[in-house]
Amino acid sequence: MPLVEVTHGPDVTEAKLRELGTVLPHLVSLAVECPEEPYDGDLQPGDVEIRFRPLGPLDRCGLDVVIEIRSKWFESRAANRQARVDTLHEAISTATGLTDFGIYLSLPVAAWSQGD
Repeated sequence: MPLVEVTHGPDVTEAKLRELGTVLPHLVSLAVECPEEPYDGDLQPGDVEIRFRPLGPLDRCGLDVVIEIRSKWFESRAANRQARVDTLHEAISTATGLTDFGIYLSLPVAAWSQGD
């Protein structure tokens, strides 16, 4: 289950953020799928959590949008993480038209539990 945080500048419109929020669950799921956590295309509540946060008055950022993704470490994910994030960047750009954004993919050793 990836956790996604989207930090955005004041010039990014709400419509563009909504569009990003619509495409991110599927695109992130494709980017992090692996044999240990296969993606079947049928997202359920809690499969991808996305939080949007505007830049604060003391934040410093040179990009319109920064997307931070945290997903559980698996060797199969870690082996090609740069290719995964490069492919995801291209997919997001194609789907939304965003150009001035970055993606940070973190694969920590972690555990997750969710009630039914």
